[in-house]
Amino acid sequence: MGRKNRTRQRFQCDLKVNGTRAGSNSDSRGLFWQGWGAGYSEIIKENKLFEHYYTELKIVPEGEFEEFMEAMREPLPATIRITGYKRYPDELAWHTNLSRKILRKSPLLEKFHQFLVSETESGNISRQEAVSMIPPLLMKIEPQHKILDMCAAPGSKTAQLIEMLHSDMDIPFPEGFVIANDVDNKRCYLLVHQAKRLNSPCIMVVNHDASSIPRLHFDQDGKKDILFYDRILCDVPCSGDGTMRKNIDVWKKWTTSNSIHLHGLQIRIAVRGVEQLAVGGRMVYSTCSLNPIEDEAVIAALLEKSEGALELADASADLPGLKYMPGITSWKVMTKEGQWFSDWSEVPTSRHTQIRPTMFPPTDPEKLANMKLERCMRILPHHQNTGGFFVAVLVKKAPMPWNRPDGSSADAPVEAVEGETPAEGNPSVPDTPDPSEVKKDHVCGSCPIKMKLFGFKEDPFVFLTEDDPIFPPIQAFYDLSPDFPKLNVLTRTREGKKRNLYMVSKELRNVLLNNSERMKVINTGVKVWSRNNDGEQFGCAFRLAQEGIYTLCPYIRARIINISVEDVKVLLTQENPFLSKLGDDAHTQAKKLEMGSIVLRYLPDPQDLDAPQCPIDLCGWRGKTSIRAFVSRNECLHYLRMVGVEVFRDKQGKRNDGSTETQEEMSKGCALAQS
Repeated sequence: MGRKNRTRQRFQCDLKVNGTRAGSNSDSRGLFWQGWGAGYSEIIKENKLFEHYYTELKIVPEGEFEEFMEAMREPLPATIRITGYKRYPDELAWHTNLSRKILRKSPLLEKFHQFLVSETESGNISRQEAVSMIPPLLMKIEPQHKILDMCAAPGSKTAQLIEMLHSDMDIPFPEGFVIANDVDNKRCYLLVHQAKRLNSPCIMVVNHDASSIPRLHFDQDGKKDILFYDRILCDVPCSGDGTMRKNIDVWKKWTTSNSIHLHGLQIRIAVRGVEQLAVGGRMVYSTCSLNPIEDEAVIAALLEKSEGALELADASADLPGLKYMPGITSWKVMTKEGQWFSDWSEVPTSRHTQIRPTMFPPTDPEKLANMKLERCMRILPHHQNTGGFFVAVLVKKAPMPWNRPDGSSADAPVEAVEGETPAEGNPSVPDTPDPSEVKKDHVCGSCPIKMKLFGFKEDPFVFLTEDDPIFPPIQAFYDLSPDFPKLNVLTRTREGKKRNLYMVSKELRNVLLNNSERMKVINTGVKVWSRNNDGEQFGCAFRLAQEGIYTLCPYIRARIINISVEDVKVLLTQENPFLSKLGDDAHTQAKKLEMGSIVLRYLPDPQDLDAPQCPIDLCGWRGKTSIRAFVSRNECLHYLRMVGVEVFRDKQGKRNDGSTETQEEMSKGCALAQS
């Protein structure tokens, strides 16, 4: 994780040339807008029912509806977020005023597009819609927080959560963690791809129905306890009518039926979320829909069910400069045929299975006023050139009513799990097994057969024991410090040779060991070592993995070569350079080391402001007469950009000056990472 925040200034310089900060109200579209509609000409961006519905609901300020619809018909600007600290924009999020299609197709932007692709793959930037960045920002995450992302795929918000957890880059293992869940097994692997770019030991991806996601347990102070989350992101499945600018199909498919069908699921997911939220914790509920049936109606139902246990937080001061409309307190329900109902009492019996009482605003004026629905936030596309979005921040003041053991309004020390009596309509399911029955071993396997889960069968997660024989040679070879948390090291096989070793945080280890029978884990841990049989003759069969280098480096006290900017260029542009190609200082250090895996470390010189002002750690291999870096191609390109090497290639493979030699050398060097 360490390198991400330390390199952000260089990205800002690159991006200022090509775009403006996210949230800017700049209206310059440039020549690139011309011809954007090519390929979409068959889709007419009109839907009379949509216009009629939202005109009637008055979600747009008076006199702005035409501007609202005009913005909906324009392409959505491509938006970029630099991997960094907690605050966005703060020059860490940018939009380009260019559509994604133009970025991909325009010859004038070929260099910029190559930059975006490689930096995204290496985890240094994320291409994420501006409004999608809002929910994580409102969660007020701190490094010790236990976080649940309930409907996480494809993972752009999850990536934000991980970054916020690592806000103090000097702490390799924050106390907190992120559990990212999705019901779709295939989409879980998109989520894994997003999370892996950040190389964090504090993320776990699981595969469950969010409306019945199991309650987890963990060891605390020598006893089993229920895991309550400090922060929960509840970004629920929705009709997505706020995404018309990028999802063109919504124009012809939109109908109010989509919202009506999703309303019940959204409530069930949100209720399951607040059940697992710690008292004092925050849950952010969000949709990319403008329909109050999916938005304020869900929040109102949640507040009513909570009987005072939940409160809508006032987040108006949390994102200065964000333009939004307050939540609405009055709305009606419309069928796809255009029939309106103002109140549940007007709904005919024949429609009671489709249209539910919770879809309407509360009828009691005092109850409605106490809910403070105006604290919800509605983002409209024409106000800041974004997509449409809805977000609400809920704070838990007390256990939910059906979780109070004595039924009283007083705080309970923990919310009961076994034997709880859910209120009518509450989606909770009984949790099994009892915490006292959880197996206490070092293996976390697959789920019980009774769990209806589909997809690939995952390999087990097996933690090393105190006396595992593979560890002493590693400890000695790299001279690991005594505080190295070796019990946090795991592998993915029970038998045979261990190919890769991974690390998780102490808290995630606790979760894994105590919940192997109740959850389906898709992925966790960052790879720190890979088996290299050639290394056995030099004293260690495991070489360092670049993915985990910033997790391991605080503990490694040997096998380190300090290198210069020129050494970085040599190592990343030449396939297998001789030791003599290094500068004198690095060459001298290398000659003193035996063959095997090494750390190549660049430390910034405050006096040389033209050189990168952030440390760089590269995994490498010291051979008999040569040396090489093991770095992925996109990460290689990233570091070469940092040290001033031209890495752009046109479609003929030529650099800007027309030559190809250095580029070919660079390609060879970058290709070594996978060898």
